[in-house]
Amino acid sequence: RRLFSRFCTPIFLESFNLTFLAEWGDRSKIATIDLSFLKCRYRIVHRGNYWTNALCTSPAVVGGSMLALRISQRTVATVGGLLFFGFSVSSYFYPPL
Repeated sequence: RRLFSRFCTPIFLESFNLTFLAEWGDRSKIATIDLSFLKCRYRIVHRGNYWTNALCTSPAVVGGSMLALRISQRTVATVGGLLFFGFSVSSYFYPPL
């Protein structure tokens, strides 16, 4: 119980939930599951999937924490909102093919 309470902090649970919901239904996850069933070497597929995600996510986490020291959250939210507004205007005038 003590280990569980140390490991499952509120920030860990929030980041886990955000990542889980963002990745749910991702094609690479479905392909990994399919590959593990086809080749029947689920342990190797699981290890490869784990290390690939760890190696791809780690630079994003480190880079994000370094940027958070220099850029405020308000600036990030404003720029993100303006970008999405620009994308919506662009998609109105230039619909997908």
